[in-house]
Amino acid sequence: MSDQADIFEPGSIDPAEVVEAIKFNADGLVPAIAQQHDTGEVLMMAWMNADAVAETLKTGRVCYWSRSRGKLWRKGESSGQEQHLKDFRWDCDADTILALVDQKGVACHTGRRNCFFYAVRDGKTAEIAAVEIDPDELYGK
Repeated sequence: MSDQADIFEPGSIDPAEVVEAIKFNADGLVPAIAQQHDTGEVLMMAWMNADAVAETLKTGRVCYWSRSRGKLWRKGESSGQEQHLKDFRWDCDADTILALVDQKGVACHTGRRNCFFYAVRDGKTAEIAAVEIDPDELYGK
């Protein structure tokens, strides 16, 4: 990955400028892909609303909108597996965000490094990544 991924400084831009540039869907959300900044590994996809975008840009800690909880979700707030923003990008249609992050620990709530662990192998579906941390341990259950 390019060294340009290290150009973001929290609070360096008025978040309103970025929010204005992004096309949110009818629910006020935009898909956000989290990618490990130095390896290119795609970690996860989640949703952001305008407040999540603004908080992410202000603090440098990645924040999403949890549709199931109906509130902002700061990645790692219950598991400790935080994402710190290295670069914030959006696509040509301004309807998808790419957050280049430094992922602390695992990104997936299942305890795997990333959320993309299902694949087709030998004509069958397969899990291609092992659990690294027991989810009960992650969430203190």
